[in-house]
Amino acid sequence: MRKYKTNNQTRLSDPRFNDALVSRFVNDMMYDGKKSLAYKVFYDTLDIVGERLSKEELSPLEIWRKALENVAPLVEVKSRRIGGATFQVPQEVNHERKTSISIKNMIKYARQRSGRSMEEKLAAEIVAAYNGEGGAFKRKEETHRMAEANKAFAHFRF
Repeated sequence: MRKYKTNNQTRLSDPRFNDALVSRFVNDMMYDGKKSLAYKVFYDTLDIVGERLSKEELSPLEIWRKALENVAPLVEVKSRRIGGATFQVPQEVNHERKTSISIKNMIKYARQRSGRSMEEKLAAEIVAAYNGEGGAFKRKEETHRMAEANKAFAHFRF
């Protein structure tokens, strides 16, 4: 086989919610190994989300999960070189990559937002993604549009 099959590690759960996805999000958000600071930022963000969306019957953690689900792409385009030409071939995204892309896009676009603190910026991005707007959601829509535009090359996928 060309590609090495990875052994997926089991992740430790976070201290408050006992959820592996939260610890994965915090690990991606962390800078310079400062995990306790990243956890503080995340938990404060969920508190802000809970205040902003207090009318919702969902908990802040469920709102965050729904926001991640809203920014996860279903298809993406990959470059394939065929006969001297490079085609953008649309392909479905598997579950692990879909989660990874959604986490990274949410963090990236939260960092690009204007605001005072990371807690406020991330909370704004989560609320926007929950409502189907914001930078991460626009990125997903753009990816889907590119895949739709290159649908004619789908037969090159292998």
